Amino acid sequence: MIDDPHMLYQDALARRRVEADVLQRRHKNLGWAQLGTAVAGVAIAAVALSQGFTIAWAGVAVAAFVALLMAHDRLMRDLERRRRAVAYFERGIARLDGEWAGTGEPGDRYLDLAHPYAQDLDLFGKGSLFELLCGARTRAGQDTLARWLLAPASADELKRRNDAIAELRSRVDLREDLAVLADEAHEGVDATALAAWGKAAPHFDRSDRVWLPVFTAIGVAALAALLGSGLDWAHVLNVPVGVILASRYVFILGLLANGIYVRRRGRVVDEVVAAVDQAAHQLGLLSAVLARLEREQFQSPLLAGLRAGLDSAGEPASARLARLKHLAERLDSRENLFVRMIELFILWTPRNAAKVETWRRESGAAVGRWLDAVGEIEALSSLASHAFEHLSDTFAEIAAGGPCVDATGIGHPLLSEDRVVRNDVRLGDGLQVLVVSGSNMSGKSTLLRTVGANVVLALAGAPVRASRLRVSPLAIGASIRLNDSLQGGVSRFYAEILRIRQILDLTAGPLPVLFLIDEFLAGTNSHDRRIGAQALVRGLADRGAIGLVTTHDLALADIADALGVRAANVHFEDQVEDGKIRFDYVMRPGVVRKSNAIELMRSVGLEI
Repeated sequence: MIDDPHMLYQDALARRRVEADVLQRRHKNLGWAQLGTAVAGVAIAAVALSQGFTIAWAGVAVAAFVALLMAHDRLMRDLERRRRAVAYFERGIARLDGEWAGTGEPGDRYLDLAHPYAQDLDLFGKGSLFELLCGARTRAGQDTLARWLLAPASADELKRRNDAIAELRSRVDLREDLAVLADEAHEGVDATALAAWGKAAPHFDRSDRVWLPVFTAIGVAALAALLGSGLDWAHVLNVPVGVILASRYVFILGLLANGIYVRRRGRVVDEVVAAVDQAAHQLGLLSAVLARLEREQFQSPLLAGLRAGLDSAGEPASARLARLKHLAERLDSRENLFVRMIELFILWTPRNAAKVETWRRESGAAVGRWLDAVGEIEALSSLASHAFEHLSDTFAEIAAGGPCVDATGIGHPLLSEDRVVRNDVRLGDGLQVLVVSGSNMSGKSTLLRTVGANVVLALAGAPVRASRLRVSPLAIGASIRLNDSLQGGVSRFYAEILRIRQILDLTAGPLPVLFLIDEFLAGTNSHDRRIGAQALVRGLADRGAIGLVTTHDLALADIADALGVRAANVHFEDQVEDGKIRFDYVMRPGVVRKSNAIELMRSVGLEI
């Protein structure tokens, strides 16, 4: 294990920058060489025309120009990949330096305001957990990571993900290659549409497979008849006129038969061609990623299974994709003038469309599996990068039995190591509720997000920001970041009670619930607040849920007394020194006995 990820990233970044600079210089030199070759070709042609010797010597310059053009194209691909590698390590260093917010993929499209914890725990958006974690470049990888964060996995699946992440953790070269190669498919691959294309019902039926060779043979015979009846050698060999006329009839009948077939099946052929043009392009963008994964041998069961899934009938995905690419290129050649002239005779487009349909029958079902494998490996690679960059983070222990969250030294994963304050939080074994009191800005809400974010990470299979975390499979419900809605006619209080209703409904599900409720019922009067909060917390506890509620209303601290041994009070404190409020963000047992509201008002210049 590397002790200093920052140093490793800096060394790798320096190497990639040097390689990019070398390729950039070669790029300029090849440009000048191409220009010189073109000038030489023109000069040779001019001299040949004026001096009377063969202009064929200009072909040497043309051949050299083409060779340089091909070399230049390969060099530009290599240069672009080096630049992507530079960007990859720059992003890694930015994460390590705490300067990553707003530079990555925010995942806004995954944010559902009705989700029971996505907005409350900062899962998506600028500076979110998703932006911190996500190194996936394909849509499939990003979708997979988002799905893992939005719903807990089973204990067996979490163990498989933990093992896979541990195996990928130190494999920086592989993670770099995947990020660089997958970047080509960043915006160009629609995984859902591709998988649907692969599994869609065939456009060509059995009759097409029977009749297409027949009509092709008829077309070839018609073409032969045309050539035979129109050449002088037929007269030289004294071929009877009747044979010549018969061949012309064969040509006409063949042309008519193929014309009817093309007219009848033309729309189907066009649909196949249009679909494969897009699918082959998108799969081509992923072919380099698949080829890179095919070279790997993995030890962890999850990675080994994903790697094995890239093969279909004993053949690697890259070989099958190469055949599809070849078929797509053959279909592209239908625009060639010569092919267009003989299309009706040899049925070039329908025959190759039929071969595409054969490819889809044999390999189409595997397309979705390939995309899923790429998505999962990219998601695992993202979490492995996070694990590599935070060597002190640990994997959670997934507990069986009753609900529990037992954390030692737990801190918020979005805070840098030099800013994070760690606390111990224990729920379970009879203790179901922590009532967190404290003054404004003392750290109550951050504690809820800290617990919630780490449980989300644990149940996604990722490392957690804790010295130790033991957690059981849980459904999470949070009421932390709720707002009123003028357009929807919803007050903040009404939005909160709707969310609490949602959390209560979660208790009817298969998993115990972890609830995280900030400033319980803050939008109503203290009398109703005390009665309602006590009843709702008791209801959650009676349904087997565990969780934390925060308040700066000391009257709500009585909730813990009402629940007896099932609840406990904890609090955060602040100190006023030289007219300034200081927070240490350390959680302490018991109820806070003072408020800092007056001091905060004075600190911003309000006269109290």
